[in-house]
Amino acid sequence: MKKTDQEYKQVLSDIEYRVTREAATERPFTGKYWDHWDQGRYKCIWCNTPLFLSETKFDAGCGWPSFYESADKSKVIERRDTSHGMIRVEVLCANCEGHLGHVFTDGYGTPTGLRYCINSVSLGFRKK
Repeated sequence: MKKTDQEYKQVLSDIEYRVTREAATERPFTGKYWDHWDQGRYKCIWCNTPLFLSETKFDAGCGWPSFYESADKSKVIERRDTSHGMIRVEVLCANCEGHLGHVFTDGYGTPTGLRYCINSVSLGFRKK
């Protein structure tokens, strides 16, 4: 599901475009899902691919929605990111390649030890 930049700009807000298409980051503690605890499924804002389950969401205190695993490993791409003078693992939607955030190994106390730190603007939500 590839679109041109112009097609993305027509359907996404400025911040949604900058985050999902240019790998920007929303400010912490500002997104609609950082402190959201309804039960359901988080999906890609662009293509509606199911990405994360509310059962795996936890409060990491970082200001972004945090999950200890994806709903289905085949639905996300993890790739090395060396931008900003850091070495991180970027997380993208496997279907539309929209930037979601990063995954870190500092998810202490979680079953996987991982923290998928995801931008709220990359996500939609479907209540259970």
